[in-house]
Amino acid sequence: MTKRPTDAAILIPSLNPDNKIIELVKKLKEAGFRTIVCVDDGSSEEHRHFFDELKNVYGCDVLRHCVNMGKGRGIKTGLNHIRNNYPEVPGVITVDSDGQHSTEDTFKCAEEMIAHPDSVIFGCRRFKEEGVPLRSFLGNTITRWVMRLLCGIKLSDTQTGLRAIPWDLITTFVNAEGERYEYEMQQILMCKELGIPIIEVPIKTIYIDENKSSHFNPLRDSIKIYAQFGKFIFSSLSSAFIDIALFTLMVKLIKGSFGGSDIYISIATVTARVISAIWNFGMNKRVVFKSKAELHRSGFKYAALAVCQVLMSAFLVTLFHRLTGGNDTVIKIIVDTMLFFISYQIQREIVFK
Repeated sequence: MTKRPTDAAILIPSLNPDNKIIELVKKLKEAGFRTIVCVDDGSSEEHRHFFDELKNVYGCDVLRHCVNMGKGRGIKTGLNHIRNNYPEVPGVITVDSDGQHSTEDTFKCAEEMIAHPDSVIFGCRRFKEEGVPLRSFLGNTITRWVMRLLCGIKLSDTQTGLRAIPWDLITTFVNAEGERYEYEMQQILMCKELGIPIIEVPIKTIYIDENKSSHFNPLRDSIKIYAQFGKFIFSSLSSAFIDIALFTLMVKLIKGSFGGSDIYISIATVTARVISAIWNFGMNKRVVFKSKAELHRSGFKYAALAVCQVLMSAFLVTLFHRLTGGNDTVIKIIVDTMLFFISYQIQREIVFK
């Protein structure tokens, strides 16, 4: 039997909502959506009557956390409930309760999900339009470029709450890490890791009262979101520290042993890089990329990359040292910083793919 967009289940996680959630559900019902699940994420007593109205007047399933557990946990609670109780739906559309997502855009995402049951659908806003709050513009712009540079994920809106998850992928996202706003970032990383396509659907950019009703804390939640990338940064910085420290030590120990020749730079570079590369390989395989590739295969690729990088580093450091006469260590830091970005892309896409 062919599924219709309105057959999709709607999931609305909410904390201390106002009348906008009633208007949202009313419009969704009028559009034909029948299965609507609302998650009360520990709202205070004065906001409980909104959920009572959603249940008694509009027939929504209302799930309740006794304390605030976070948007991520709210979404997972709703997904689990839908997976267990509504096997007939083609998938789930998550919608924010603050009026940012129109019924028309929700329908478009549901339509796209049915057409592409192996993909996750993102309703993506346009942040160059007038009326976009500065914190939303900056937050999305920074996160978008971080995702592109570190993970090779190209999205125009990384923080959208309007997402369509097909039936077969529900359990995948119930298992995703994260309890609060970082959960939505983890969804994106899981798509990259598991090869799940993300399809972007342009939607209206709606902000009410400059998004003051949002419970997103720019400082607290941005730290949690970017903490997802902490393993990338730690592996790189710790390896760089080992490399630079050993290089500096080797230069001091052997510089005077070659009669004024600058061959010591190449020797120090190779020695420091071999040791730091062993550390970096282990960290990247087990912690950063969590690669399941056979050790000898990924090891061979990594070794080939490391050799090329060592040769390029030694060549460029020597070249710039001769041209400028500058400090060996400073030149190496500059050169290896440039090579790091190139190396990371290769490791992500080829060595530990």
